[in-house]
Amino acid sequence: MAYTNTLKVSDTFTNLPEIPNKTIVTKMLASELRDFNKKIIVLDDDPTGVQTVHGISVYTDWSPESIKAGFAENNPMFFILTNSRGFTAAETKKAHKEIATVIQTVAEKEQKDFVLISRGDSTLRGHYPLETEVLKKTVEASSQVTFDGEVIMPFFKEGGRFTINNIHYVQDENNLVPAGKTEFAKDRTFGYESSHLGEWAEEKSHGAYKADDAVYLSLENIRSLNIDGLVHQLMEVEKFNKIIVNAVDYVDVKIVVIALIRAMKAGKHFIFRSAAALTKVIGGISDKGLLTKKELIKKPSENGGLIIIGSHVKKTTEQFKALQTCNFITFIEFDVHLVLHPARFNLEVERVIKTCERLIRKGQTVAVYTKRERLDLGENKKEEELRLSVKISDAVTSIVKQLEVRPCFIIAKGGITSSDIGTNGLGVKRATVAGQIKPGIPVWLTGDESKFPGMAYVIFPGNVGSKTTLKEVAELLHQ
Repeated sequence: MAYTNTLKVSDTFTNLPEIPNKTIVTKMLASELRDFNKKIIVLDDDPTGVQTVHGISVYTDWSPESIKAGFAENNPMFFILTNSRGFTAAETKKAHKEIATVIQTVAEKEQKDFVLISRGDSTLRGHYPLETEVLKKTVEASSQVTFDGEVIMPFFKEGGRFTINNIHYVQDENNLVPAGKTEFAKDRTFGYESSHLGEWAEEKSHGAYKADDAVYLSLENIRSLNIDGLVHQLMEVEKFNKIIVNAVDYVDVKIVVIALIRAMKAGKHFIFRSAAALTKVIGGISDKGLLTKKELIKKPSENGGLIIIGSHVKKTTEQFKALQTCNFITFIEFDVHLVLHPARFNLEVERVIKTCERLIRKGQTVAVYTKRERLDLGENKKEEELRLSVKISDAVTSIVKQLEVRPCFIIAKGGITSSDIGTNGLGVKRATVAGQIKPGIPVWLTGDESKFPGMAYVIFPGNVGSKTTLKEVAELLHQ
Protein backbone atom coordinates (compact mmCIF):
# COMPACT_ATOMS: atom_id res chain seq x y z
CA MET A 1 0.00 0.00 0.00
CA ALA A 2 1.48 3.39 -0.96
CA TYR A 3 1.10 6.46 1.24
CA THR A 4 2.01 9.61 -0.61
CA ASN A 5 -0.11 12.23 1.13
CA THR A 6 1.63 15.06 2.91
CA LEU A 7 -0.57 16.50 5.66
CA LYS A 8 -0.86 20.02 7.04
CA VAL A 9 0.28 20.14 10.68
CA SER A 10 -2.45 22.50 11.91
CA ASP A 11 -5.34 20.68 10.18
CA THR A 12 -4.13 17.24 11.27
CA PHE A 13 -3.51 18.08 14.93
CA THR A 14 -6.83 19.95 15.20
CA ASN A 15 -8.75 16.83 14.12
CA LEU A 16 -7.07 14.39 16.51
CA PRO A 17 -8.97 12.99 19.52
CA GLU A 18 -8.87 15.32 22.52
CA ILE A 19 -5.90 14.94 24.88
CA PRO A 20 -6.98 13.59 28.29
CA ASN A 21 -6.12 15.24 31.62
CA LYS A 22 -2.31 15.18 31.75
CA THR A 23 -2.14 15.48 35.55
CA ILE A 24 -4.24 12.35 36.00
CA VAL A 25 -2.15 10.42 33.46
CA THR A 26 1.14 11.50 35.11
CA LYS A 27 -0.11 10.32 38.52
CA MET A 28 -1.23 6.97 37.08
CA LEU A 29 2.18 6.49 35.45
CA ALA A 30 4.07 7.35 38.66
CA SER A 31 1.97 4.75 40.50
CA GLU A 32 2.83 2.03 37.95
CA LEU A 33 6.54 2.91 37.92
CA ARG A 34 6.84 2.77 41.72
CA ASP A 35 6.81 -1.01 41.87
CA PHE A 36 8.16 -1.76 38.40
CA ASN A 37 11.31 -3.49 39.58
CA LYS A 38 13.14 -3.93 36.30
CA LYS A 39 16.34 -2.18 35.28
CA ILE A 40 15.82 -0.46 31.95
CA ILE A 41 18.83 -0.94 29.66
CA VAL A 42 18.91 1.18 26.53
CA LEU A 43 21.17 0.06 23.70
CA ASP A 44 21.80 3.22 21.72
CA ASP A 45 22.95 2.87 18.12
CA ASP A 46 24.47 6.36 18.28
CA PRO A 47 24.87 8.89 21.13
CA THR A 48 21.85 11.01 20.20
CA GLY A 49 19.42 8.68 21.99
CA VAL A 50 19.95 10.54 25.28
CA GLN A 51 18.27 13.58 23.76
CA THR A 52 15.32 13.50 26.18
CA VAL A 53 16.97 12.55 29.50
CA HIS A 54 19.25 14.04 32.16
CA GLY A 55 21.17 12.71 35.15
CA ILE A 56 21.55 9.33 33.43
CA SER A 57 24.79 7.39 32.81
CA VAL A 58 26.02 6.40 29.37
CA TYR A 59 28.57 3.57 29.21
CA THR A 60 30.63 3.37 26.04
CA ASP A 61 31.52 -0.32 26.38
CA TRP A 62 29.67 -3.45 27.43
CA SER A 63 32.25 -5.04 29.70
CA PRO A 64 30.91 -7.00 32.70
CA GLU A 65 32.29 -4.19 34.92
CA SER A 66 30.28 -1.51 33.10
CA ILE A 67 27.09 -3.59 33.05
CA LYS A 68 27.48 -4.39 36.76
CA ALA A 69 28.01 -0.70 37.52
CA GLY A 70 24.86 0.13 35.57
CA PHE A 71 22.81 -2.42 37.51
CA ALA A 72 24.25 -1.06 40.80
CA GLU A 73 23.11 2.52 40.14
CA ASN A 74 20.08 3.93 41.95
CA ASN A 75 18.79 5.22 38.63
CA PRO A 76 16.19 2.90 37.08
CA MET A 77 17.86 3.17 33.68
CA PHE A 78 21.26 3.32 32.01
CA PHE A 79 22.45 3.58 28.41
CA ILE A 80 25.03 1.50 26.54
CA LEU A 81 26.40 3.22 23.46
CA THR A 82 26.75 0.54 20.78
CA ASN A 83 27.44 2.92 17.86
CA SER A 84 26.05 0.17 15.62
CA ARG A 85 24.65 2.67 13.10
CA GLY A 86 28.25 2.84 11.88
CA PHE A 87 28.77 -0.94 11.88
CA THR A 88 28.43 -3.50 9.12
CA ALA A 89 25.66 -6.09 9.58
CA ALA A 90 28.22 -8.69 10.72
CA GLU A 91 29.73 -6.31 13.29
CA THR A 92 26.25 -5.39 14.54
CA LYS A 93 25.26 -9.04 14.99
CA LYS A 94 28.48 -9.82 16.88
CA ALA A 95 28.17 -6.79 19.16
CA HIS A 96 24.52 -7.42 20.06
CA LYS A 97 25.17 -11.08 20.80
CA GLU A 98 28.02 -10.06 23.12
CA ILE A 99 25.94 -7.36 24.81
CA ALA A 100 22.94 -9.60 25.42
CA THR A 101 25.17 -12.40 26.77
CA VAL A 102 26.95 -10.08 29.22
CA ILE A 103 23.68 -8.49 30.39
CA GLN A 104 22.06 -11.89 30.93
CA THR A 105 25.11 -13.23 32.81
CA VAL A 106 25.44 -10.18 35.09
CA ALA A 107 21.68 -10.02 35.70
CA GLU A 108 21.63 -13.64 36.89
CA LYS A 109 24.60 -13.06 39.21
CA GLU A 110 23.08 -9.87 40.62
CA GLN A 111 19.56 -11.40 40.65
CA LYS A 112 18.16 -8.46 38.71
CA ASP A 113 15.38 -8.30 36.17
CA PHE A 114 15.70 -6.06 33.13
CA VAL A 115 13.99 -4.62 30.06
CA LEU A 116 15.86 -4.07 26.78
CA ILE A 117 15.22 -1.02 24.62
CA SER A 118 16.91 -0.87 21.24
CA ARG A 119 17.01 2.89 20.66
CA GLY A 120 17.03 3.59 16.95
CA ASP A 121 16.58 6.54 14.66
CA SER A 122 13.25 8.38 14.70
CA THR A 123 13.37 8.42 10.89
CA LEU A 124 13.56 4.59 10.84
CA ARG A 125 17.18 4.12 9.78
CA GLY A 126 19.51 1.56 11.37
CA HIS A 127 20.11 -2.18 11.57
CA TYR A 128 16.49 -3.24 11.97
CA PRO A 129 15.30 -5.94 12.54
CA LEU A 130 18.78 -7.43 12.97
CA GLU A 131 19.46 -5.81 16.36
CA THR A 132 16.27 -6.84 18.12
CA GLU A 133 16.29 -10.29 16.50
CA VAL A 134 19.79 -10.98 17.87
CA LEU A 135 18.84 -9.68 21.34
CA LYS A 136 15.72 -11.86 21.35
CA LYS A 137 17.49 -15.06 20.29
CA THR A 138 20.47 -14.56 22.62
CA VAL A 139 18.42 -13.87 25.75
CA GLU A 140 15.95 -16.66 24.99
CA ALA A 141 18.80 -19.16 24.45
CA SER A 142 20.27 -18.53 27.90
CA SER A 143 17.15 -17.97 30.02
CA GLN A 144 13.56 -19.06 30.61
CA VAL A 145 12.24 -15.92 28.90
CA THR A 146 10.20 -16.04 25.70
CA PHE A 147 9.51 -12.66 24.13
CA ASP A 148 5.87 -12.25 23.16
CA GLY A 149 6.20 -9.13 21.04
CA GLU A 150 8.21 -6.16 19.89
CA VAL A 151 7.03 -2.62 20.62
CA ILE A 152 7.76 -0.18 17.77
CA MET A 153 7.56 3.48 18.85
CA PRO A 154 9.52 5.96 16.68
CA PHE A 155 7.60 8.99 18.02
CA PHE A 156 9.95 11.83 18.93
CA LYS A 157 8.19 15.15 19.49
CA GLU A 158 11.34 17.25 19.78
CA GLY A 159 12.38 16.20 16.28
CA GLY A 160 8.90 16.45 14.76
CA ARG A 161 8.33 12.69 14.33
CA PHE A 162 4.71 11.60 14.78
CA THR A 163 2.78 8.37 14.20
CA ILE A 164 -0.86 8.86 13.16
CA ASN A 165 -3.16 6.11 11.88
CA ASN A 166 -0.13 3.78 11.95
CA ILE A 167 1.76 5.98 9.45
CA HIS A 168 4.99 7.59 10.62
CA TYR A 169 5.50 11.24 9.64
CA VAL A 170 8.44 13.62 9.63
CA GLN A 171 7.55 17.26 10.16
CA ASP A 172 8.96 19.69 7.63
CA GLU A 173 7.95 23.16 8.82
CA ASN A 174 4.13 23.26 8.37
CA ASN A 175 3.86 19.86 6.69
CA LEU A 176 3.88 16.24 7.86
CA VAL A 177 5.68 14.11 5.27
CA PRO A 178 5.28 10.29 5.32
CA ALA A 179 8.66 8.92 6.42
CA GLY A 180 8.95 6.74 3.31
CA LYS A 181 8.86 9.89 1.17
CA THR A 182 11.71 11.67 2.94
CA GLU A 183 15.45 11.76 2.17
CA PHE A 184 15.97 9.41 5.15
CA ALA A 185 14.10 6.60 3.37
CA LYS A 186 16.59 6.90 0.51
CA ASP A 187 19.55 6.18 2.80
CA ARG A 188 22.04 4.08 0.82
CA THR A 189 22.59 1.68 3.71
CA PHE A 190 19.26 1.71 5.57
CA GLY A 191 16.69 2.71 2.94
CA TYR A 192 13.04 1.67 2.93
CA GLU A 193 9.74 2.44 1.16
CA SER A 194 6.91 1.94 3.67
CA SER A 195 5.59 4.72 5.91
CA HIS A 196 2.92 2.50 7.50
CA LEU A 197 4.80 0.99 10.43
CA GLY A 198 3.23 -2.46 10.16
CA GLU A 199 4.18 -2.60 6.50
CA TRP A 200 7.61 -1.14 7.30
CA ALA A 201 8.24 -4.01 9.77
CA GLU A 202 7.05 -6.49 7.13
CA GLU A 203 9.30 -4.88 4.51
CA LYS A 204 12.37 -4.79 6.75
CA SER A 205 11.83 -8.39 7.94
CA HIS A 206 11.38 -9.57 4.32
CA GLY A 207 7.88 -10.80 5.14
CA ALA A 208 8.75 -12.71 8.32
CA TYR A 209 6.36 -10.50 10.29
CA LYS A 210 3.17 -9.53 8.52
CA ALA A 211 1.48 -6.15 8.83
CA ASP A 212 -1.83 -8.00 9.27
CA ASP A 213 -0.45 -9.81 12.34
CA ALA A 214 0.70 -6.61 14.07
CA VAL A 215 -1.24 -5.07 16.94
CA TYR A 216 -2.04 -1.39 16.54
CA LEU A 217 -2.51 0.88 19.56
CA SER A 218 -4.74 3.63 18.17
CA LEU A 219 -4.90 7.27 19.28
CA GLU A 220 -8.65 6.78 19.80
CA ASN A 221 -8.06 4.04 22.41
CA ILE A 222 -5.08 5.83 23.92
CA ARG A 223 -6.75 9.21 24.33
CA SER A 224 -10.03 7.81 25.61
CA LEU A 225 -7.91 6.32 28.45
CA ASN A 226 -9.08 2.84 27.48
CA ILE A 227 -6.14 1.32 29.34
CA ASP A 228 -7.94 -1.97 29.95
CA GLY A 229 -8.51 -2.24 26.20
CA LEU A 230 -4.84 -1.50 25.48
CA VAL A 231 -3.73 -4.09 28.05
CA HIS A 232 -6.08 -6.63 26.47
CA GLN A 233 -4.47 -5.99 23.07
CA LEU A 234 -1.00 -6.43 24.57
CA MET A 235 -1.92 -9.64 26.37
CA GLU A 236 -2.99 -11.14 23.03
CA VAL A 237 0.40 -10.57 21.37
CA GLU A 238 2.49 -13.68 20.68
CA LYS A 239 5.20 -15.06 18.37
CA PHE A 240 7.19 -11.81 18.56
CA ASN A 241 4.65 -9.99 16.43
CA LYS A 242 4.86 -6.22 16.27
CA ILE A 243 3.08 -3.67 18.45
CA ILE A 244 2.69 -0.37 16.60
CA VAL A 245 2.28 2.67 18.84
CA ASN A 246 0.53 5.77 17.54
CA ALA A 247 1.71 8.92 19.32
CA VAL A 248 1.65 12.67 18.76
CA ASP A 249 2.27 13.92 22.31
CA TYR A 250 4.15 12.70 25.39
CA VAL A 251 0.81 12.02 27.08
CA ASP A 252 0.18 9.30 24.45
CA VAL A 253 3.49 7.63 25.38
CA LYS A 254 2.65 7.82 29.09
CA ILE A 255 -0.70 6.11 28.59
CA VAL A 256 0.85 3.37 26.47
CA VAL A 257 3.64 2.83 29.03
CA ILE A 258 1.01 2.41 31.78
CA ALA A 259 -0.61 -0.35 29.69
CA LEU A 260 2.76 -1.93 28.85
CA ILE A 261 3.86 -2.06 32.48
CA ARG A 262 0.55 -3.66 33.48
CA ALA A 263 0.97 -6.26 30.74
CA MET A 264 4.56 -6.96 31.82
CA LYS A 265 3.50 -7.27 35.46
CA ALA A 266 0.95 -9.81 34.24
CA GLY A 267 3.76 -11.88 32.71
CA LYS A 268 4.23 -10.60 29.16
CA HIS A 269 7.74 -10.06 27.79
CA PHE A 270 8.53 -7.38 25.22
CA ILE A 271 11.57 -5.99 23.46
CA PHE A 272 11.38 -2.34 22.43
CA ARG A 273 12.51 -0.61 19.25
CA SER A 274 11.99 3.07 19.86
CA ALA A 275 13.22 6.60 19.38
CA ALA A 276 14.22 8.73 22.36
CA ALA A 277 10.79 9.68 23.75
CA LEU A 278 10.00 6.26 25.25
CA THR A 279 13.18 6.21 27.34
CA LYS A 280 12.27 9.42 29.16
CA VAL A 281 8.79 8.16 30.02
CA ILE A 282 9.54 4.57 31.03
CA GLY A 283 12.64 5.76 32.91
CA GLY A 284 10.53 8.17 34.97
CA ILE A 285 12.77 11.10 33.98
CA SER A 286 11.48 14.51 35.10
CA ASP A 287 11.21 17.54 32.83
CA LYS A 288 14.20 19.86 32.89
CA GLY A 289 14.75 23.27 31.34
CA LEU A 290 17.31 23.82 28.61
CA LEU A 291 20.92 24.05 29.78
CA THR A 292 22.52 27.46 30.20
CA LYS A 293 26.06 28.52 29.34
CA LYS A 294 26.79 28.89 33.08
CA GLU A 295 25.84 25.24 33.66
CA LEU A 296 28.07 24.02 30.83
CA ILE A 297 31.20 26.18 30.99
CA LYS A 298 32.02 26.50 34.67
CA LYS A 299 35.63 27.67 34.31
CA PRO A 300 36.54 30.55 31.99
CA SER A 301 38.99 29.57 29.25
CA GLU A 302 41.23 31.57 26.94
CA ASN A 303 40.92 28.85 24.33
CA GLY A 304 38.45 28.68 21.48
CA GLY A 305 35.84 25.98 20.95
CA LEU A 306 35.79 23.16 18.41
CA ILE A 307 32.86 22.26 16.13
CA ILE A 308 33.07 19.16 13.95
CA ILE A 309 30.49 18.60 11.20
CA GLY A 310 30.28 15.12 9.71
CA SER A 311 26.60 14.56 8.91
CA HIS A 312 25.46 15.04 5.29
CA VAL A 313 21.67 15.11 5.64
CA LYS A 314 19.80 18.07 4.18
CA LYS A 315 19.10 19.60 7.59
CA THR A 316 22.79 19.61 8.51
CA THR A 317 23.66 21.32 5.23
CA GLU A 318 21.05 24.03 5.93
CA GLN A 319 22.30 24.48 9.49
CA PHE A 320 25.90 24.62 8.30
CA LYS A 321 25.03 27.47 5.91
CA ALA A 322 23.52 29.43 8.80
CA LEU A 323 26.58 28.71 10.96
CA GLN A 324 28.83 30.18 8.27
CA THR A 325 27.35 33.62 9.03
CA CYS A 326 29.09 33.55 12.47
CA ASN A 327 32.08 35.89 12.27
CA PHE A 328 33.69 34.41 15.41
CA ILE A 329 34.28 31.01 13.74
CA THR A 330 37.09 29.99 11.40
CA PHE A 331 36.01 27.25 8.96
CA ILE A 332 38.31 24.44 7.81
CA GLU A 333 37.27 22.06 5.03
CA PHE A 334 38.52 18.50 5.51
CA ASP A 335 38.84 16.84 2.07
CA VAL A 336 37.75 13.32 3.04
CA HIS A 337 37.66 12.18 -0.61
CA LEU A 338 41.43 11.86 -0.32
CA VAL A 339 40.72 8.65 1.60
CA LEU A 340 41.07 7.01 -1.84
CA HIS A 341 44.73 8.17 -1.84
CA PRO A 342 46.17 7.11 1.57
CA ALA A 343 49.41 9.14 1.52
CA ARG A 344 47.64 12.38 0.56
CA PHE A 345 44.88 11.61 3.07
CA ASN A 346 47.42 11.36 5.91
CA LEU A 347 48.88 14.75 4.98
CA GLU A 348 45.36 16.25 4.90
CA VAL A 349 44.61 14.93 8.42
CA GLU A 350 47.90 16.39 9.69
CA ARG A 351 47.10 19.79 8.12
CA VAL A 352 43.67 19.95 9.77
CA ILE A 353 45.01 18.99 13.22
CA LYS A 354 47.84 21.55 13.13
CA THR A 355 45.50 24.31 11.99
CA CYS A 356 42.95 23.52 14.74
CA GLU A 357 45.68 23.43 17.37
CA ARG A 358 47.10 26.81 16.39
CA LEU A 359 43.74 28.60 16.17
CA ILE A 360 42.17 27.17 19.34
CA ARG A 361 45.27 28.23 21.32
CA LYS A 362 44.77 31.77 20.01
CA GLY A 363 41.21 31.78 21.39
CA GLN A 364 39.59 31.16 18.01
CA THR A 365 36.59 28.85 17.69
CA VAL A 366 37.10 26.46 14.79
CA ALA A 367 34.57 24.51 12.70
CA VAL A 368 35.96 21.52 10.81
CA TYR A 369 33.59 20.22 8.16
CA THR A 370 33.94 17.19 5.94
CA LYS A 371 33.68 17.83 2.19
CA ARG A 372 29.95 18.23 1.51
CA GLU A 373 29.80 15.99 -1.59
CA ARG A 374 29.22 12.36 -0.65
CA LEU A 375 31.79 9.76 -1.62
CA ASP A 376 29.88 7.67 -4.15
CA LEU A 377 31.51 4.49 -5.45
CA GLY A 378 28.50 3.51 -7.54
CA GLU A 379 25.96 0.71 -7.32
CA ASN A 380 26.39 -2.40 -5.12
CA LYS A 381 29.27 -0.85 -3.17
CA LYS A 382 27.46 -0.34 0.15
CA GLU A 383 29.85 -2.40 2.29
CA GLU A 384 32.89 -0.83 0.63
CA GLU A 385 31.48 2.66 1.15
CA LEU A 386 30.79 1.81 4.79
CA ARG A 387 34.39 0.65 5.26
CA LEU A 388 35.73 3.88 3.76
CA SER A 389 33.34 5.89 5.92
CA VAL A 390 34.86 4.17 8.96
CA LYS A 391 38.33 5.30 7.81
CA ILE A 392 37.00 8.82 7.39
CA SER A 393 35.39 8.69 10.81
CA ASP A 394 38.66 7.47 12.34
CA ALA A 395 40.43 10.42 10.75
CA VAL A 396 37.84 12.89 12.07
CA THR A 397 38.21 11.31 15.50
CA SER A 398 41.98 11.66 15.36
CA ILE A 399 41.56 15.45 15.19
CA VAL A 400 40.27 15.38 18.77
CA LYS A 401 42.50 12.50 19.86
CA GLN A 402 45.69 14.30 18.85
CA LEU A 403 44.75 17.77 20.07
CA GLU A 404 47.15 18.99 22.73
CA VAL A 405 45.08 22.03 23.62
CA ARG A 406 41.77 21.76 25.52
CA PRO A 407 38.93 23.54 23.66
CA CYS A 408 36.46 25.38 25.88
CA PHE A 409 33.70 23.20 24.36
CA ILE A 410 33.19 20.62 21.61
CA ILE A 411 30.14 20.32 19.35
CA ALA A 412 29.91 17.22 17.13
CA LYS A 413 27.30 17.27 14.35
CA GLY A 414 25.99 13.86 13.29
CA GLY A 415 25.31 10.65 15.21
CA ILE A 416 28.20 8.48 14.05
CA THR A 417 30.59 11.44 14.18
CA SER A 418 29.64 12.27 17.77
CA SER A 419 29.90 8.64 18.85
CA ASP A 420 33.39 8.16 17.48
CA ILE A 421 34.62 11.45 18.91
CA GLY A 422 33.13 10.64 22.33
CA THR A 423 34.48 7.11 22.65
CA ASN A 424 37.70 7.19 20.63
CA GLY A 425 38.63 10.86 20.46
CA LEU A 426 37.76 11.84 24.03
CA GLY A 427 38.23 8.35 25.48
CA VAL A 428 34.97 8.47 27.46
CA LYS A 429 34.08 5.25 29.32
CA ARG A 430 31.19 6.70 31.29
CA ALA A 431 29.51 10.05 30.80
CA THR A 432 26.65 11.75 32.60
CA VAL A 433 23.90 13.31 30.51
CA ALA A 434 23.66 16.92 31.70
CA GLY A 435 20.46 17.55 29.76
CA GLN A 436 19.68 19.35 26.50
CA ILE A 437 21.09 22.62 25.17
CA LYS A 438 18.20 22.84 22.69
CA PRO A 439 15.22 20.46 22.33
CA GLY A 440 16.54 17.07 21.21
CA ILE A 441 20.22 18.10 21.45
CA PRO A 442 21.94 16.42 24.41
CA VAL A 443 25.11 17.34 26.26
CA TRP A 444 27.47 14.88 27.93
CA LEU A 445 29.67 15.82 30.85
CA THR A 446 32.75 13.70 30.21
CA GLY A 447 34.07 11.38 32.92
CA ASP A 448 37.32 11.69 34.90
CA GLU A 449 38.93 9.01 32.71
CA SER A 450 38.46 11.02 29.52
CA LYS A 451 40.97 13.17 27.62
CA PHE A 452 39.26 16.36 28.79
CA PRO A 453 37.45 15.55 32.09
CA GLY A 454 34.25 17.46 32.87
CA MET A 455 34.00 18.98 29.41
CA ALA A 456 30.64 20.00 27.94
CA TYR A 457 30.36 17.79 24.87
CA VAL A 458 27.39 18.71 22.67
CA ILE A 459 26.01 15.80 20.68
CA PHE A 460 24.09 17.39 17.82
CA PRO A 461 22.03 14.90 15.75
CA GLY A 462 22.18 15.33 12.00
CA ASN A 463 18.42 15.57 11.56
CA VAL A 464 17.24 17.71 14.53
CA GLY A 465 16.56 21.42 14.92
CA SER A 466 15.66 24.33 12.66
CA LYS A 467 17.95 25.95 10.11
CA THR A 468 19.39 28.28 12.77
CA THR A 469 19.74 25.85 15.72
CA LEU A 470 23.41 24.97 15.19
CA LYS A 471 24.26 28.68 14.92
CA GLU A 472 22.28 29.39 18.11
CA VAL A 473 24.15 26.66 20.05
CA ALA A 474 27.52 28.00 18.88
CA GLU A 475 26.52 31.54 19.86
CA LEU A 476 25.38 30.36 23.29
CA LEU A 477 28.71 28.67 24.03
CA HIS A 478 30.90 31.36 22.45
CA GLN A 479 32.81 33.38 25.05
